[in-house]
Amino acid sequence: MKKAWIAAGLLWFALACQGGNTQPVKGAEKMNGMTQTEKEAVATLAGGCFWCVASDMKKLPGVTRVVSGYAGGSGKNPTYGNYMAQGHLEAVQVHYDPGVVTYGQILHYFLKHIDPTDAGGQFADRGSGYRSAVFYNNEAERKTAAGALQSLAASGKFGKPIVTELKLFTGFYPAEEYHQDYDAKNPLRYRAYRSGSGREGFLREVWKKDRDNGPASAPPYRKPDDKILKKTLSPMQYDVTQKNATEPPFQNEYVRNKKEGIYVDVVSGEPLFSSRDKFDSGTGWPSFTRPLELSNITTKEDRSFFATRTEVRSRHADSHLGHVFPDGPGPAGLRYCMNSAALRFIPREDLEKEGYGRYQKLFSQDK
Repeated sequence: MKKAWIAAGLLWFALACQGGNTQPVKGAEKMNGMTQTEKEAVATLAGGCFWCVASDMKKLPGVTRVVSGYAGGSGKNPTYGNYMAQGHLEAVQVHYDPGVVTYGQILHYFLKHIDPTDAGGQFADRGSGYRSAVFYNNEAERKTAAGALQSLAASGKFGKPIVTELKLFTGFYPAEEYHQDYDAKNPLRYRAYRSGSGREGFLREVWKKDRDNGPASAPPYRKPDDKILKKTLSPMQYDVTQKNATEPPFQNEYVRNKKEGIYVDVVSGEPLFSSRDKFDSGTGWPSFTRPLELSNITTKEDRSFFATRTEVRSRHADSHLGHVFPDGPGPAGLRYCMNSAALRFIPREDLEKEGYGRYQKLFSQDK
């Protein structure tokens, strides 16, 4: 992405979405419908760069997968090179469990991750293909979406009209494979693009005083079924959380992480540990002196590998996290030795945006 709006001399341009255009161009040959079941529903949303929208929506508990693509136009089999000419918008299909998160909560979360007042695109991405929109599939969804847009307008948060479009869903074409999960496949390019586009700064400024940047009410923490886990988790994450495996020491994501924030279950999102309680144990795995929420932790005796240890699991998702040992610092003398693959780190600055704003007080200046 994102066309010719970037000045040629900017350093981050080389790392931005333009990198995706080096891939072969092949249109989406199959149009997706919007099939709803008791265990999975689909919301189709447009909010500018589909890399960013997909990345944000994947973080909402209850969302099982997000597909980037094109919607809203009249042309068939669009490609990244011609979707705008065919009248399509960059869009995403959000697959979610309606027993965990509602359609209204999906919309509430989505609208807090875009600029709903921009009729000419989103942030630095300009043009008709970057407009924001909610695609409804039936009258119930239309009413819910209309209510969400009206509530946002009535809040006076932006001081100008809400222009996010409400459109009848007519079909969705998945984008080229290299656009899917772009944030995970190309993390450096994605972060440079997102920061340089102005999206991150805008959202931080608009919602900095808002204590509820997550869904309307926090959905319960639940474990998706095994088929979904195999699609959404990496092989290492799946083996650790579901098969009690142990990742390699020192060669894991969070052992050297010193940023402020919290660690949640990679499966369910339930809060587990805080950076305030993290310490360098020298063992090669992230270690903590205590849990952030003791109620989200369970322990059991583990007699594997010819030794007796105390295994630590998450309560709601029953994920294997690691073990706790009686050789740690602090008043309790405990060392919660965790696998990075079982955790997802949420930086301090993203707590409110991701629905964990209640933990922001842990990192206040007077602490």
